[in-house]
Amino acid sequence: MKNLTGMLKQAQQMQAKLAEMQEKLAELEVAGESGGGMVTVTMSGKHEIKRVHIDRSLVDPEEIEVLEDLVAAACNDARTKVERRVQEESEALMGGMKLPPGMKLPF
Repeated sequence: MKNLTGMLKQAQQMQAKLAEMQEKLAELEVAGESGGGMVTVTMSGKHEIKRVHIDRSLVDPEEIEVLEDLVAAACNDARTKVERRVQEESEALMGGMKLPPGMKLPF
């Protein structure tokens, strides 16, 4: 019975830590760039795009495809950085334990 009580207590502690981490991730903002910083996308830890900055020199109606590609690249860069930070935060939370393959945070 002591083992069960201990496991339940650990589960509650883990749940509290996960909730704390989710709050931290909601406040996290990461900037992704492309075009040498001419396009910047700021994304939250929950993968919500908060801001997009486009250097005015890129705005050319004749070359809209270039601008579209740069925005997509900046979004992908921001997503990659957010995922890296989420992984770092989850590893710190779990004391270095890795999550099982396919399991991602926040849930």
